[in-house]
Amino acid sequence: MTDSDRPTDLGALPEWLRPLAVAARAIQPGDLSQFLPPEDGSGRASAVLIVLTEAADGPSVLLIQRAADMRAHAGQVAFPGGAVDPDDPTHVSAALREAEEEVGLDPASVHVIAELPAIFLPPSGFVVTPVLAWWTDIHPVTAVDPAEVAAVALVSIADLSDPEKRFQVVHPSGWIGPGFAAGGLFIWGFTAGLLDRLLVLGGWAVPWDHTRQRALPESVSGGLPPPAAPR
Repeated sequence: MTDSDRPTDLGALPEWLRPLAVAARAIQPGDLSQFLPPEDGSGRASAVLIVLTEAADGPSVLLIQRAADMRAHAGQVAFPGGAVDPDDPTHVSAALREAEEEVGLDPASVHVIAELPAIFLPPSGFVVTPVLAWWTDIHPVTAVDPAEVAAVALVSIADLSDPEKRFQVVHPSGWIGPGFAAGGLFIWGFTAGLLDRLLVLGGWAVPWDHTRQRALPESVSGGLPPPAAPR
């Protein structure tokens, strides 16, 4: 394990982040999603970086919006991340590398909190390992390659937990899952499912109207079948 991979001591975290850190380090695979990695080891390994920080609007999470003309996940909001390369020694290293390549995030400015259980995404065949981290030394970030990333945003936890900005997304197939209209973004699928779970684990979730529904805009559908989003 490298120094950058070592989990940060809980006592070094800000008070608002500690409940999530404690919960994240004790979470079991079935607690995060019903879609677990195949037992035969198949699936393409990938990692995403869920990085939280204290921004101008309070505790916030870093999100990206993928370019509208990409072959996969076009226009979708996501966490920085991607496939694990052969040269990546760990999932943490892969998540940090991808974040640096996509938005210019300095790995030295990030402290790892926990590596969460992997989630299987049947539509794409990816086995995704979320890496939870605290961004201590916040600095400007931007889309490094506009052909891949259209926008970068720090979305506040307060905005995400606002009941008026939460709803159920209805996919054209009939699939229904959590959604957010926060930070100027339409968030659904895998990313929304993980955010929904993190709000609960962090103690930030606020009751909202689960009967409120919104159709999935074609501009952010990504041209994919309904996702295997975390429950």
